[in-house]
Amino acid sequence: MDTKDLNPYLFSLIQMFASACWQQMGKIPNQIDGKITKDLKSAQQTIDLLIMLKDKTKGNLSSTEEKMLTDTLSNLQMNYADEVSKEITGKPEEKPEEKKEEIKN
Repeated sequence: MDTKDLNPYLFSLIQMFASACWQQMGKIPNQIDGKITKDLKSAQQTIDLLIMLKDKTKGNLSSTEEKMLTDTLSNLQMNYADEVSKEITGKPEEKPEEKKEEIKN
C-alpha cells in the first residue's frame, strides 16, 4: 500500500469504524472494560456507515484509499455474516480455554 496516496484522516476514520465493528461483533474486547460483548445490530449499522462513506466518496478517493475501504468493508461483511450464521444456527462459540481442556483430557 502506497501511504502517500492515503489521507491520514480518512485512514483514521475507517480504522475507527472498523475497530468499533470488530468490538460489536464480539471479535475483540472492548477497549474500555476489556470485556467481549456482541451487538450485531450495532455492527450492521457501522458497516452501513462505511458503505455510505464509500458511496459518498466514490470518484474522490485515490486507488489506495478505495482499496483500503473496499478491503475493510469486505472483511467486516464476511465476519458479520459468520456471526449472524452462528446466531441463526445456535452454534455456541468455542472458547480457547475449552479447547485446552479437551486436549488435556
